[in-house]
Amino acid sequence: MNNSFLIVASDFVKTGGMDRANYGLAEYIAHQGNNLHLVAYRVDDALAEIPNVSVHYVPKPLNSYSLGAPLLGIKALALAQRLSNQGNLRVIVNGGNCPWADINWVHYVHAADRTENKSSLVARLKKQLDRQIALRTEKIALQRSRIAIANSVLTQKHLIGLLDLEPSKTQTIYYGIDPTVFYPAKMAERQSLRLEYGWDINRPIVTFIGALGDRRKGFDSVFSAWQQLCQDPQWDAQLVVIGVGSELPLWEQRTQAAGLVDRIEFLGFRSDVPQILRAADCLVAPTRYEAYGLGVHEALCCGLPAITSATAGVAERYSAELQDLLLPDPNNVPDLVDRLTQWHHQQEYYRSPAIALSESLRRYTWDDMAREIFNIIA
Repeated sequence: MNNSFLIVASDFVKTGGMDRANYGLAEYIAHQGNNLHLVAYRVDDALAEIPNVSVHYVPKPLNSYSLGAPLLGIKALALAQRLSNQGNLRVIVNGGNCPWADINWVHYVHAADRTENKSSLVARLKKQLDRQIALRTEKIALQRSRIAIANSVLTQKHLIGLLDLEPSKTQTIYYGIDPTVFYPAKMAERQSLRLEYGWDINRPIVTFIGALGDRRKGFDSVFSAWQQLCQDPQWDAQLVVIGVGSELPLWEQRTQAAGLVDRIEFLGFRSDVPQILRAADCLVAPTRYEAYGLGVHEALCCGLPAITSATAGVAERYSAELQDLLLPDPNNVPDLVDRLTQWHHQQEYYRSPAIALSESLRRYTWDDMAREIFNIIA
């Protein structure tokens, strides 16, 4: 007899790192014919309409994850208790979103993220309160878990070293990818996309993808590096920024003040990230904390050299030929300038190992990832 499954997550959608991962797992479990219950704020229609999927929506007051989190946990706990009384049930939670003692799939470790908060005083106080709550719920949920699945070796080490989990209770399973969506573009497609976006066919395009609500993704380092690079007449690259957040207006103002409006393009939220990546030449992501880094993974799958932090989980996937794209210190702007300059001068050199890594990563799909998890919990 098939088990019933319950997955607790903020969103099951195809945009965003952990959201896309949760979607992939849920879709796989549903397609195995199991009864699947989802507790979430948002669920993609294609997933919600699968006959054996039951969606239990939770409100998110004022569109705030902080206000919605207690409601998500309460509803998930009540549903898990009711369903467990009816028969075989496996429950998959994410981090501290629900303290049910079963499977915890960890996409992010709050205890490991020590990014300095440079927001306003009110915003800092709110984030400090949110962090204290997150640290407490994370520790409770993970120490109750029967097994914790990490998205990288880095995350697994944090679970053991920072949250005192027994190594035997942890396991690493990397994220997958949809190789039909993220792939290196042929020259004709690349040129067509560039024309569609209004980009110079011969001008290098560097992308940054990440939330602009805080400094964790490191856009402040990118901006400072770009200011320096644009002082060099030989630097002809364009920076394309994908992301939204409370600091977006600030960066738009600073770009205007620095006279860089023709060198930095802010696109906001985009649903066409795969096409943008296929049209681009490089991705820059000097993140200060990243449990994995699906955006970097997606760029690599599109054949882009990606300059990111050596401490990001995704850095574990880099081949030897691409190691010098990894930043030892995401705060070191001169080093970021040097690595961008090196990439710019040696674009052909980096293209071949980037394509080879793309081929390797694209062989491991979302279904492959989900199958590994399913084999552990079924």
